[in-house]
Amino acid sequence: SLFGCRRPFDGRFFFMLTVDIFTLAQVQRVAVMLGIDPQEFSVGDLVPRGWHFALLAGETARDALRSDGFPGLGVPMPQLGLPRLLLGQRNTNFHTDLQIGGSVTRQSAVTSVAEKTGRNGPFAIVKVEHILASVAAHPEITETQTYVLACPPTAASPKSVPMALPAGGVSKVVTPDDLMLFQYSALGFNTHRIHFDRDYATRVEGHPDLVVNGGLATLLATEFLRKDLGLRIKSLSARHLAPLYVNRPLTICAHDLGAPEVRLHLLDEDGVVAAELGITLDEL
Repeated sequence: SLFGCRRPFDGRFFFMLTVDIFTLAQVQRVAVMLGIDPQEFSVGDLVPRGWHFALLAGETARDALRSDGFPGLGVPMPQLGLPRLLLGQRNTNFHTDLQIGGSVTRQSAVTSVAEKTGRNGPFAIVKVEHILASVAAHPEITETQTYVLACPPTAASPKSVPMALPAGGVSKVVTPDDLMLFQYSALGFNTHRIHFDRDYATRVEGHPDLVVNGGLATLLATEFLRKDLGLRIKSLSARHLAPLYVNRPLTICAHDLGAPEVRLHLLDEDGVVAAELGITLDEL
């Protein structure tokens, strides 16, 4: 429920303060999406790191949505005459853990808007910051998301070529399907049409198919570390370099597991790097 302040976006600033509860039902639904037994979780358990995305859902009114349907995560996003939106980067720090059934304060704010002009025309870089904390505690999670707003593409982008990755490491292949995209978007109340409206994604934005949510791709990578390798993340920095598409194999490659920072690469079906992640680990 909203109990703080809401200011209309003026090109520079928008701030929202809410109090919510991370319910057992929310956690169990994330588990179902990931193919995990929902009965593993109970009220009072710690929320797995990375599952906080379900608390970042916006409350943007329908008439304030962007033309692409994106509501903003936590705060409404500007239009600025730029109809295409992409997630460029995400930086997250886990200071402590949220608790299932516990009250959570969320502060979300648009902290900067930089309008620029490049070789493909005007674009803008918008940064959004989130702070999640128990009502009477210090922040458990802080996150900064960087979005790129742009004009529709005038021609098909040249296909990137696969890059050489470090030898060794471990990997896993997953294939996000339509159902997973729907569930992830529903859990985060993300109505960005490139994730569920195939006609819009292909005809308006020029994609070959539905686009896998950048947050979902990151979550699959951190779940690989948590569930498959038994590691707990402390911080992550993700750069999204190219779109990933539904029903196509996504390969998660992890390197330097013994180093202070683990490096992950997310590869599309052609071996092109779609995202790079730097992750520091916490002691279990």
